[in-house]
Amino acid sequence: MLNRHIDSIIECHYASTKKALLLTGARQTGKTYAIRQYAKHAGMQLVEMNFVLQPETRNIPRGAANVQELLLRISAFANRPLVPGKTLIFFDEIQDYPDIMTWVKALVDEGHFSYALSGSLLGLELQNIRSVPVGYMDEYQMFPLDFEEFIRNIGVTAEVIASVREAWEQQIPVDAYIHEKMMRLFNLYLIVGGMPAAVQKYVDTNDLQLVIREQKAILTLYKKDIAKYDPNNKLYINDIFELIPSELNAKNKRFILKNLNEHIKFSRHENSFVWLRDADMALPTYNVEEPRVPLKLNELRNLFKLFQNDVGLLASQYAGGIQLQILQGDVCINNGAIYENAVAQELHAHSWKLRYFNSKKQGEVDFLLEQDSEIIPLEVKSGKDYQRHVALNNLLTNVEYGIRRSIVLSNENISVKENVLYAPVYMTMFLHHHKQEGPIIYHPELP
Repeated sequence: MLNRHIDSIIECHYASTKKALLLTGARQTGKTYAIRQYAKHAGMQLVEMNFVLQPETRNIPRGAANVQELLLRISAFANRPLVPGKTLIFFDEIQDYPDIMTWVKALVDEGHFSYALSGSLLGLELQNIRSVPVGYMDEYQMFPLDFEEFIRNIGVTAEVIASVREAWEQQIPVDAYIHEKMMRLFNLYLIVGGMPAAVQKYVDTNDLQLVIREQKAILTLYKKDIAKYDPNNKLYINDIFELIPSELNAKNKRFILKNLNEHIKFSRHENSFVWLRDADMALPTYNVEEPRVPLKLNELRNLFKLFQNDVGLLASQYAGGIQLQILQGDVCINNGAIYENAVAQELHAHSWKLRYFNSKKQGEVDFLLEQDSEIIPLEVKSGKDYQRHVALNNLLTNVEYGIRRSIVLSNENISVKENVLYAPVYMTMFLHHHKQEGPIIYHPELP
């Protein structure tokens, strides 16, 4: 059994509100499992309706005259009475039957039962919902396990993580022994990744061959989803998806459309990239012309890197036994693409918008983070020359940009040099995007 951040979120949700809960995210990120585990631990009777595996369940809401009739049908489907206050009704894979959303308000208002919904972000299915029950449902997006979740599930104690967090916050070196162990675990994470089935397989067996088998099965499922949910564009979408590893392995890592088709134009096939982004199967990272707030105004939407949604899936797509090379710390292989993918995945899970800087005059910086009207450049280095970063220096010395600090992630322990924080790459787990919370009060001056 895997422990996830979402577990406490679900528990707090049902303890504090009667609203329905919707979990969204890419396929195979653990949405269904999370709801089942909550019901089990909370002692709830779970009534589960899966609109993909049980297509007949789509007929249950159709033609129901009112909420009482719908609940009666659900009870008949479950073949047991629904117990007020003790029953959790779970509508799973709602992307195959989004009309169920029109019933959420009435079900919540009826008030006797708890409700959960789960849907994969496949194409436009969840975006075309006819009636979104505003005020009656909370939504959370799930991701593959991040690095902190991963190490907790393979046995790293809370005390060890707390000591590493303290080093991050105080900007002091991590204990050398712990740093070495954390780097080894990070290399393991590059191979296993965060897909729950792959992580569980590793926890159960420690057999990387079985882990890779799980990853290959997930990739096969993704390709079937592409064919099922967007049959008109499936060839281009699948080709784009399969090109991600080789494009990231190129010198500048930017996705080159000519590698897909010599005569292709972005404007004609932009929707294929959008589909992969909306399904959370790929993570586009857009080029920014100027590192100025707000970054969104400086984005070039047709220039981007395309990362895999899970670094373990990416590693499994490379041939030649790259997994063993990573575990053995073979510096001869190019880990740059895999390191960057792991960082992009972590930033995405922590609510950061993914952007990078590239200029012919000033060079390229891997990521630009925007926090509280401040731009923080972030570089990812997999080699020994981690203190060599010409493009980053160009940004820091340009007074027009007003950049006060930057981060370089590498294999080395923490150090600080002027306005650059050098930190171990595993410390990406502490980079959380803090959104403005609470009221924003403003009193205008009246004439």
